[in-house]
Amino acid sequence: MTFKEQILQGIPKKLPPKKALNPDISRAPKRKQILSKDEKKLALRNALRYFPEEWHQELAEEFLDELNTFGRIYMYRFIPAYALYARPIDEYPSNTVQAAGIMLMIQNNLDPAVAQHPYELITYGGNGGVFQNWAQYSITMQYLATITEQQTLNIYSGHPMGVFPSSKDAPRVVVTNGMMIPNYSSPDDWEKYNALGVTQYGQMTAGSYMYIGPQGIVHGTTITVMNAFRKTLRQDESCAGKIFLTSGLGGMSGAQPKAGNIAGCITICAEVNPKAAQKRYEQGWVDEIIRDLNILVSRVKKAVRQTEVVSIAYQGNIVDVWERFYDENIYINIGSDQTSLHNPWSGGYYPAGLSYEQANTMISNEPEKFKLEVQKSLRRHATAINKHTSKGTYFFDYGNAFLLEASRAGAEIMANNKIDFKYPSYVQDILGPMCFDYGFGPFRWVCTSAKAEDLDKTDQIALDVMQSIKMNAPKEIQQQMQDNITWIKEAKQNKLVVGSQARILYADAEGRVKIALAFNNAIKEGLISKPIVLGRDHHDVSGTDSPYRETSNIYDGSKFTADMAIHNVIGDSFRGATWVSIHNGGGVGWGEVINGGFGLVLDGSKEASARLERMLFYDVNNGIARRSWARNKEALFAIKREMQRTPELKVTIPKEVDTAILDQIFN
Repeated sequence: MTFKEQILQGIPKKLPPKKALNPDISRAPKRKQILSKDEKKLALRNALRYFPEEWHQELAEEFLDELNTFGRIYMYRFIPAYALYARPIDEYPSNTVQAAGIMLMIQNNLDPAVAQHPYELITYGGNGGVFQNWAQYSITMQYLATITEQQTLNIYSGHPMGVFPSSKDAPRVVVTNGMMIPNYSSPDDWEKYNALGVTQYGQMTAGSYMYIGPQGIVHGTTITVMNAFRKTLRQDESCAGKIFLTSGLGGMSGAQPKAGNIAGCITICAEVNPKAAQKRYEQGWVDEIIRDLNILVSRVKKAVRQTEVVSIAYQGNIVDVWERFYDENIYINIGSDQTSLHNPWSGGYYPAGLSYEQANTMISNEPEKFKLEVQKSLRRHATAINKHTSKGTYFFDYGNAFLLEASRAGAEIMANNKIDFKYPSYVQDILGPMCFDYGFGPFRWVCTSAKAEDLDKTDQIALDVMQSIKMNAPKEIQQQMQDNITWIKEAKQNKLVVGSQARILYADAEGRVKIALAFNNAIKEGLISKPIVLGRDHHDVSGTDSPYRETSNIYDGSKFTADMAIHNVIGDSFRGATWVSIHNGGGVGWGEVINGGFGLVLDGSKEASARLERMLFYDVNNGIARRSWARNKEALFAIKREMQRTPELKVTIPKEVDTAILDQIFN
């Protein structure tokens, strides 16, 4: 069968044979056994309902074996025979270019060069699933291949619930992931209901089909690292020879060494999974791999002496590095962590003192003991960091729930008031006031032709637009404009593409709209050969309510509310998005964040221009409005400026209260 025929058939008509899995592909950790006997029966009923009755006897035994071995039913037998990657958009069977664009993005998320654990349909973060199982993938692709512009596909946590009549102006797909009743949002609830096959953790851009490989976070990481050094170095001082120490080389964290190289420092990134470290090395995202701590110490001392710009992956545990560097008197300028601590008990964080293999065995066989080992390691980890910060190291939480889980483990990371953490999140100190409050966030696009020359053209268009805007931009955002102009100028030479021909660029509403309009016009005129998919990371100005990350610099008491995310996804849906998504969970954990995203296909039409203007303007400014209501001075500046440019926009502005009045009445 051809590729198109395989897509159109959905679930195969004949039961396919079992598949031999490539041992070189990185596999998800085995999940703990959390279901009772009766619940396992229910999980099997839930899985078998995708298949004809005559297959049930054979598949029931096979799926039970998967459940007992891996803690989940992935349906490996139904992995497609064709390769998974972002093909040119014309190669997908479809009745609408919008649906074809979504199919392309789904396959990009599952490309082994992009996905962290492709066999388990996990794109990044240890548990960020595109689907729960391969039956869901096959049915979804079949639906997308056949829907029209008068239909919308509903996805319930990976499950294609069905295609419903709608309208041309409606989204083609509406995605939800993990939208639990609030009292059922603990980590063990995720383990249970995911094992039952009724919900999934979509992370941020995994289950919304908008992941573009590690470059999706490298831009934000570069901005963060550059500004962390700006906060700590003299204005005339270079980052060369200065150390950035962190950990994690997975789907999102794999961006860190590349970001460090772009920022111009020494990056040391510890990673316990040898396949993850090797993958980033082969992709050119890290310069060197070192497996011996003694060799690492010597190499880092040499790099400091010679003021090098280099990235080094240490294949081992980050705790050992922090402790050894203190003993060796190696000064760490800035430090952070990007292990997947939103998922601490299932492979998101590997404790010191255990090998990678020992830890994976303990996760499955002794989950309570593993939890204690993680907490013990977190206490050691925090103690080592505290020693370095007492000597001047600037440490920030990278929004991965490091400080949150360390506090729960009893680590010494609380401020004197016993309420706040002693270290800031990077959003509180850097991205919030410098980017998000001004409306700057991670705008993304994908060239569906799969041609590098089309990506080159989009880079030039974006550069021209940003340079034009900068000429008349106010002084408050000149640094942001210049950082992003430098980024897009150097994007190609930094070799950021993994998987689809995609790019990310931090831009505000004005920049996003003008760049997108220029793209759409270039498609119309044939300068760009095929449609472009627009999107963004959910880690943005708006769309995500996350008190320990995206909205951690909201100080009016509302950071634990999630109205903004809901308004964004609903507002985007009727303003022209091709697909929208809303998730429980993200980089900081299940039950800790609500985040929404979108995708928008540009095809060169007038309708696409109208949709993008309506939708991109709202998607950004809803978040600035919320931030301004919290009295964030940068957001107040941004929203007032936007209201001057756009008379139709009217936002409620807060009245400031004299602190002396409050002090007086309480005294």
